[in-house]
Amino acid sequence: MQRTAFSRLLLPGRLWPSPRPYLRTIYGIEFRRQTLRRSFSSSQCLSKSKKKDNAKGASASGSETKASQASASSDDPLDLSQLEDGIAAAVSRLKDDLSKLRVGGRLNPETIEGLRVQLGKDTKDIAKLGELAQVVPKGGRMVTLLVAEESYLKPISSAILSSNLSLTPQPDSHNALQLNIPIPPPTKESRDQTVLAAKAAMEKASNSVRDARGVVHKRLQTLVKKKAARPDDARKSQDKMDKLTEKGQKEVKDLFETAKKAMERV
Repeated sequence: MQRTAFSRLLLPGRLWPSPRPYLRTIYGIEFRRQTLRRSFSSSQCLSKSKKKDNAKGASASGSETKASQASASSDDPLDLSQLEDGIAAAVSRLKDDLSKLRVGGRLNPETIEGLRVQLGKDTKDIAKLGELAQVVPKGGRMVTLLVAEESYLKPISSAILSSNLSLTPQPDSHNALQLNIPIPPPTKESRDQTVLAAKAAMEKASNSVRDARGVVHKRLQTLVKKKAARPDDARKSQDKMDKLTEKGQKEVKDLFETAKKAMERV
């Protein structure tokens, strides 16, 4: 009876193994799955952090590269790009200023659009006329303003009358939001005023060229004092600097002379 009972007790163990290994197996599988999941998620985090680090590194290296290039440019006595840029900017501004002056009795619409308009007596709000009205040329002797709002009519008229353009805006009889500006024929006085304005613009551009040269010349002197530039390179840079400045001043003067001839032409 004891053996039978014992064998009966063993039979279930043979047919149905102890749940402990099964549970261990299950737990082992779950444990391995969790481990895989954790390793995968951690690898994603690592990859993201690596990407961020790489991006930061690339940005830092890019800024360092720009800084090194700027430093190399400022330490190179033969690099006169700063002077060239300054001369180009001065010439560009002069061309823009001259284009806004009356030439041969004609008025550039941009001259009117650029007038500053004070929107009210009790306010300091100022806007360009071109933001408040549309400027429409009507032939060579008339300009029409299509004003956006009725409240802008008086401030715009005041801005035109107080300018040095010698213009008188007139309300249109058919459109309450329209101003008509007759362009008077040029007189000797108006031509002289235009030439004076052009000369002032030329002098401003000439001073800008001179200032640009002064900045670069000061940088060159600093390099020589620090013994960061060889004497031969300093002399070459000085000669090139003088030639660029002379060329820039000549371009400024030629622009003025060309505009002056057109202004004096009837």
